[in-house]
Amino acid sequence: MSKNRKIIGLTIVIVVFLLIIFTLYGMSSENRDSVKIGYLPTDHDGALFVANATGMYKDAGIEVELYEYNNGGDMMSAMASGDLDVGYVGITPVIYSISKEVPVKIVAGVQNEGSGLLSHDSSVKSVSDLKGKIVATPGESSIQSVLLKYDLKKNGLNFSDIESPSMKVSSMNDALRTNSIDGMLTYDPYATISKEINNQTLVENSSDILPDHPCCVVVMNEKFISGHSDKAHKILDIHKKATEKIKENPEGIEKYLPPHIVPNPEIEKESLNHIKWVSDLNDTYKENINNFLKIEQDLGIINETIPQDKLFGKI
Repeated sequence: MSKNRKIIGLTIVIVVFLLIIFTLYGMSSENRDSVKIGYLPTDHDGALFVANATGMYKDAGIEVELYEYNNGGDMMSAMASGDLDVGYVGITPVIYSISKEVPVKIVAGVQNEGSGLLSHDSSVKSVSDLKGKIVATPGESSIQSVLLKYDLKKNGLNFSDIESPSMKVSSMNDALRTNSIDGMLTYDPYATISKEINNQTLVENSSDILPDHPCCVVVMNEKFISGHSDKAHKILDIHKKATEKIKENPEGIEKYLPPHIVPNPEIEKESLNHIKWVSDLNDTYKENINNFLKIEQDLGIINETIPQDKLFGKI
């Protein structure tokens, strides 16, 4: 009887052990099957937030994991290492990464414009008045840094005529408010927060610097595109549906944005007015990206022409 009890006890232990193993395996499989999407702390990525908050991914049978990054350069490093499948990210770090053979493709547009050049000095009326000043951007690989270089050159200045530190976007407003920097070129909603809450001077919107410039795009890892084509199709379709939802009621997306992005509803509504939403990767948008690529070449940021089939992916 004692021997039978030992056998039964051992059997129970084995069964429990196997159940734990199977459970952990199932959890591991589930995590492997989830789609990892990177984003920046900005309302530019509104389509992603709308899609997630309204259950579009869940309705399509897709589990997603969202990861926030300080800047596009950090996100593209994660794409290069395979830690991310999809990214909502600025066009500049994407172009640079593709030129360095990072295996990603642009599969959709997200939005145009949506950044601003601000200063604490009301005497600064144009970018020409920033000579000798400290003007921060989110990073050397950011679209804001490119816009600043382009604006300086357009006004007869060189990038060496200013000091331009890279700063975490959420810290730039405080740095400007405390006079640690003289100006900043940053993306919304931080540009609008700086103007409306901190009473800083808006020198230029990015629409003044380069009208209709591309900003954020959706990129996918090539391995994800080839290995999970069904999910890639669904995610692209969801992105387009979420973008249309935004276009129908732009101010209505405020409630779907992460709380740390939204200072208050009224400020956010003002911020959203600076963004032009897009989703199609049509010929016009591709040409817009190619024109921006030429600007980067002219500024010496990249040195080579990138073939179209390396830039854009078909889903």
